[in-house]
Amino acid sequence: MPTYTAFTTLSDRDLADALEERVGEIEPAPYGTGVFEIEDGSGRYEIGAYFTEKPNEIALALLAAVHGAQDFVVSELPDQDWVAHVRRELAPVAAGRFFVYGSHDADKVPEGAIALKIDAAMAFGTGHHGTTLGCLLALDALEKDGFHAKNTVDIGCGTAVLGMAAAKIWPETVLASDIDPIAVETARANVEGNDLAGRVICLEAAGFGNPALAEAAPFDLIFANILKGPLLALAPDMGRNCAESGYAILSGILHEQADDVVSAYEAEGFSLRQRNEHGDWTTLVLQRS
Repeated sequence: MPTYTAFTTLSDRDLADALEERVGEIEPAPYGTGVFEIEDGSGRYEIGAYFTEKPNEIALALLAAVHGAQDFVVSELPDQDWVAHVRRELAPVAAGRFFVYGSHDADKVPEGAIALKIDAAMAFGTGHHGTTLGCLLALDALEKDGFHAKNTVDIGCGTAVLGMAAAKIWPETVLASDIDPIAVETARANVEGNDLAGRVICLEAAGFGNPALAEAAPFDLIFANILKGPLLALAPDMGRNCAESGYAILSGILHEQADDVVSAYEAEGFSLRQRNEHGDWTTLVLQRS
């Protein structure tokens, strides 16, 4: 059975959220909608909807016009097993001692590697993206230099791959949070699949906005693999929730955005310790004074 997508863009987040809500009310109803910041530094947002029936293009055009968006681009997708397709396309990834793989590649895990299983149906944050790869390499380097995080949190955790990586190398319990409840459920499933139940605790939170995070702070290692805008907004909270001499590993940052992020965190008492580039993305390792 074919499926359909409809996409448009807006430069205002509130309007983008309002448009997404209205799109979810049209008939035939979409089976999924979303708003995503476009990762090119433009400050624009993409509004997407997915349909199992051909969407009402007149209704979409009217909603786009009312909200000041471009016309929706509607596309028909072929009938395809997308999970099987992703499995074929996503080869395992080595990031230092870490090895990120899908269950279909379990036989490829090298002896002695720190294995992290993320299945194709949960592909965001698998290690194939330069941001996740950069964070894993930064973690590997810190641990090799003798750092031992006893209190770790992964903010905006997605699949929880970073939190799980920390739990694989250190015995302490790790917290992982995300603003998206679906991401939290995905993270919990991944934690179970990696035999880390009780070792990585997944929470729903906007930034540090969860009582369990407040109770556990300050943290000596904070991951935040998100985007420039949220990273800048979180800088004061990062300063308040990071322990003295603790580290923050930040990514989701385009190369040309990195200086702005470094400046914002230096204002909160952090110093830049490492800056790595992978593809289009920069990963920052900062230490709080």
